[in-house]
Amino acid sequence: MLRISARPPAVPTPAEEIAEALERIGSLQGLPLEDRLWLARHGEEVEAEAGQALFEEGAPAERMILILKGDIHVRRKQGGARAFFVGRAGQMTGLLPFSRMTSYGGQGVAITPVHALLIHKSLFPKMLEAIPSMTQRVVTALLERVREVTRIEQQAEKLTALGKLAGNLAHELNNPASAASRAAAGLEGELKAIRANRFLLIRQGLTEKQIEGIEQWEASMLRRTAHGSVNAAEAIAREETLRAWLEWRGCQDVWEVAPQLAEQGVTVADLEELSSFLPLEAVRVSLQFFARSRRSERLVATLSGSTARIFELISAIQTYSSMDRAPLSEVDVPEALDATLEMFRSRLNGIGIERRYEKDLPRISGYASELNQVWAALMENALDALDGAGCIRLVCRLEGELLMVEIHDTGPGIPTEIQSRIFEPFFSTRPPGQALGLGLDTAMRTVRMHRGHLNVCSEPGATCFRVSLPLDQFQAY
Repeated sequence: MLRISARPPAVPTPAEEIAEALERIGSLQGLPLEDRLWLARHGEEVEAEAGQALFEEGAPAERMILILKGDIHVRRKQGGARAFFVGRAGQMTGLLPFSRMTSYGGQGVAITPVHALLIHKSLFPKMLEAIPSMTQRVVTALLERVREVTRIEQQAEKLTALGKLAGNLAHELNNPASAASRAAAGLEGELKAIRANRFLLIRQGLTEKQIEGIEQWEASMLRRTAHGSVNAAEAIAREETLRAWLEWRGCQDVWEVAPQLAEQGVTVADLEELSSFLPLEAVRVSLQFFARSRRSERLVATLSGSTARIFELISAIQTYSSMDRAPLSEVDVPEALDATLEMFRSRLNGIGIERRYEKDLPRISGYASELNQVWAALMENALDALDGAGCIRLVCRLEGELLMVEIHDTGPGIPTEIQSRIFEPFFSTRPPGQALGLGLDTAMRTVRMHRGHLNVCSEPGATCFRVSLPLDQFQAY
């Protein structure tokens, strides 16, 4: 039994008035008066106040709904409540003849006061017999509803993909942005300390020969790092030795000077060399200046590397989304595959990536943004199958006038019994609310739009999605 809060009006509306209101139903326009009177006399008139439910999600669908007045919002609760469909005055909705609909896909709630006429499914045969034109009208309404529901679902799928893309991008940007922020903050403090060290050095009144000696000593230390690095155990031992030497000579800030000198490869012998031509205070100030300068250089390198990484991500997202490009363009497919991988970098931990791209592959004419959605759908499918462990192999090669793209994964494979269904719209192996099942369907339609082919070959431990695209889609046939 249909669970509704709507009730018949206290005073039934005359059939003639209902028939007049039915003329405003888009699908029934032009219907003769006697046919509209048949509907008015056999239908169930109901009213609902704003906020009342006309039907519940999952309840059996048993009635056609002719909305005479008001708006009905259909909301899905699975995966979070959200508006899925809006039924407005003048629409024919609910269960329609020839529809395979068995239950309501969401809860129907009156947003404004609603006045509707319900036709029970048991009356459908009599209705089609009494009103022959209803067959064509119902089929037209069904086709329009399928297109509208598909459009809404595709929008939801795109929003889901956009949310995932934004999450991946935010995750990737967070690391270099944080590193750049820390480096900038540390650099500010180091520059202030270096400025103080400069005045301390001036006060030492060093001779020209002593200044040249410091310059030569620092140059020698810098060349040492360029020629080889120090292993961790040796660096720790050297740092303790340097710390003892500096503390014995009353050097301030030993905790920040010793680690930097050890990392640079400085030894006690090097410190003795420096103290052979400088007084003790000048040695202390020179070492502080040298350590802080090297630390500043490393902070600048970190800042430069982090900002370069941010620009790489921006470049990748521009390539992925095909910003600043005409809709139909020359597409570099290997570049697009790499840009898509960049978008999923946060999910690639523990995943091996192997690229097999032929050299000097030609560009293809196509819609770059739509093709990127294909690569994203196939890549996400592979990542879901691997569940954090395994390998993805990307193959891009030329076969005659076709560009072949293959995405292999070492996941458990697609069960044989569902391989023929994975490209069906709304088919998904994930739990309800976690996926709409339009990713592979959209990918298939996009590849066909480019006059290409998409197929899958799968067995345990080896799944391959293969896309073949004509180099020039306008010469594909």
